[in-house]
Amino acid sequence: MIRSARMMLTCHWSARRIQRYLDADPAAPLGTDEIRRLEAHLAVCEKCRAAELEFKQISAALSRWTVDTMPDEDSVEHIRRFMDRLTGESR
Repeated sequence: MIRSARMMLTCHWSARRIQRYLDADPAAPLGTDEIRRLEAHLAVCEKCRAAELEFKQISAALSRWTVDTMPDEDSVEHIRRFMDRLTGESR
């Protein structure tokens, strides 16, 4: 029970940092300890690795768009649902 609660908390903590980790944004850098902790969690958590992969896929898709390209509504809704699941929010 305690182990699953700890994993849930670590997943929640990780979910809030995965995007910053992938972006490596100098305006919001992760500390060395945070990076180590996140990478250790990603190594053992399938759910968070899946989120990391989805973020990478979204980033790759966005980088291929031109300024004139508008996303289709299904893609936008998919991203909204993904972000709601990731952050535990519901509409």
